[in-house]
Amino acid sequence: MPDTQLEHAQTLIKLGQPEQDEWALSRIEDALPTRRPVIVPLSLWQANAGDSQLAPWLASDTLLDDELAALLVKAPLVAIDFPAFTDGRGYSLARLLRERYGYQGEVRAIGDVLVDQLYYMSRCGFDALALRDDQHLDDALRALGAFSVSYQPGVDVQEALFERRLREANGA
Repeated sequence: MPDTQLEHAQTLIKLGQPEQDEWALSRIEDALPTRRPVIVPLSLWQANAGDSQLAPWLASDTLLDDELAALLVKAPLVAIDFPAFTDGRGYSLARLLRERYGYQGEVRAIGDVLVDQLYYMSRCGFDALALRDDQHLDDALRALGAFSVSYQPGVDVQEALFERRLREANGA
């Protein structure tokens, strides 16, 4: 596959900071690019699982079961695709990876990733965010810090606000 068909994140935010993206992204399902490191469709990654310079991306409709989660532990990163900003299934995949399966590696949002979604993505377990090309870095960094307190529990804060308040009131 010609490497000219690879995508590169214009703007990558990792752990809340801008970062130069060393990973290319291939959306071609039937050809392995020569460039490394590269994020490839799940089926290609599975077929070449011994290559540490490959990482999988999961489609939003991926069935994340125990068997797949056990394989993903070996991946240097797991990217989750948002084919449209209205498709929220990627949030569930990230949360399952982190909470149910204890995945400790990088979980990256790719695809139709908008500034408005970043705070919520980070609460669900994404620690790397590849912004859509028309999104601005300054806006994205502001969006990540938009809220100082969250009511609901998340991957980042496991306790709901009311539980924290009760614990603090009881001196615990």
